Amino acid sequence: MEQDVNITIIDREGVSHTIEAPTDMAMNLMEVVRSYELAPEGTIGICGGMAMCASCQCYVLSDTLLPDMQDDEEAMLSEAFHVKDNSRLGCQLRITQELEGLKVELAPAE
Repeated sequence: MEQDVNITIIDREGVSHTIEAPTDMAMNLMEVVRSYELAPEGTIGICGGMAMCASCQCYVLSDTLLPDMQDDEEAMLSEAFHVKDNSRLGCQLRITQELEGLKVELAPAE
């Protein structure tokens, strides 16, 4: 039986939140941020999770093994602002058991 994973998210004000994210609801990291209201409404997931806006960009701070970046995520990050070597789009990171202990920081809104 799958269970929740612990993820630490640093919001855009620098406040750290350790939350439990469900692995049994097919959610992604962007949706978890929205459900816990860790970013103001309308500032994250603007495209609905289609890797077309980079509003859910985050910086991966832990050495958690993540799935490889797909072409559309890579293309969006190549055009986004505030991109770093550890940038990923939250909408492209599905919540799975492998994300246990993940620590991310939300990128600035603009």
